[in-house]
Amino acid sequence: MSDYTSFEVANFQLEKGGVLPTARLAYATRGKLNAARDNAILVPSWYTGTHDDCETYLLGEGRALDPGKYFIILTNLLGNGLSSSPSNSEAPVERGRFPKVTIQDNVRLQHRMITEQLGIERLRLVTGFSMGACQTFQWASQYPDMVQNACPIAGSARTGNYNKVFLLALRRALQLDPAFAEGFYDRPPVNGLRAFAAIYAGWGTSEPFYRESVFGALGSRNTVEHVADFWEPFFMRCDANNLLSQLWTWENGDISANSTFGGDLGAALGAIKSRTIIVPIDNDRYFPPVDSHNEARQIAQAKVAVVASPWGHMAAMNPGDSGQIDAPLRELLAD
Repeated sequence: MSDYTSFEVANFQLEKGGVLPTARLAYATRGKLNAARDNAILVPSWYTGTHDDCETYLLGEGRALDPGKYFIILTNLLGNGLSSSPSNSEAPVERGRFPKVTIQDNVRLQHRMITEQLGIERLRLVTGFSMGACQTFQWASQYPDMVQNACPIAGSARTGNYNKVFLLALRRALQLDPAFAEGFYDRPPVNGLRAFAAIYAGWGTSEPFYRESVFGALGSRNTVEHVADFWEPFFMRCDANNLLSQLWTWENGDISANSTFGGDLGAALGAIKSRTIIVPIDNDRYFPPVDSHNEARQIAQAKVAVVASPWGHMAAMNPGDSGQIDAPLRELLAD
């Protein structure tokens, strides 16, 4: 893992109750903040992702998110193993005792870090992929005067019911492995993690990805090899409690589920002032374009730019789709 910095807050109160004795936000920055302090971009991480992953798949010289032009802040989701997580927290919030953390909790902690530690009061752009997109929606709604432009990529303002059925299957795969031991395992629940990977493989890309054998580009000769070669190693490196913690955050994603909006999603979306381009993937099974169009209709300055890709939800990780991902980002940054 590349170098990163930690921002810590003592006795961090959580939205759904409970407290983190020390809330630690791991983050990294790329590029330089200019004299006007108006070139800052925030990129929150996604499910299982880190600041390194965001840099690998979204940043680069000549890309829309170019560290040569912008000061880019890469934050790590609570529960991802770098920020405060079940795997790295001390009692009484270690392992299976780690409290429930929401998207809003993540964004509040990020806001404190950006304003208190970095001294930045205005963000040129907030953008992120998947759960990073969910955080983007939360940022734009929760801090509307701070976010100039917003570009949520393959994510939603509220997790849909179909999405939640997928997440339930993942949870069951881990928790029903006897080795899981209610979160206090002495060894990784390997069988649960392998089942988790197999479920994820059917949702992470798309039906065309398998029908057209796109997995061949990754070196697999068939679907069984693809799951074994790509998805199993990906999740076997993860801590099961960390996976479940982030999963709960994803499942309960809802920018209106707070005292400000009282569950009124329309009001939460209507509070967004930023120029917004929502970027769904046409074959995304988690966050379908229909949800993006519904969200855009309730945001004053929003439109939708659909990415076409058999990679489905994983399009942001496919180099062949980087041009489609970058186009709306360039448009928002052009002013």
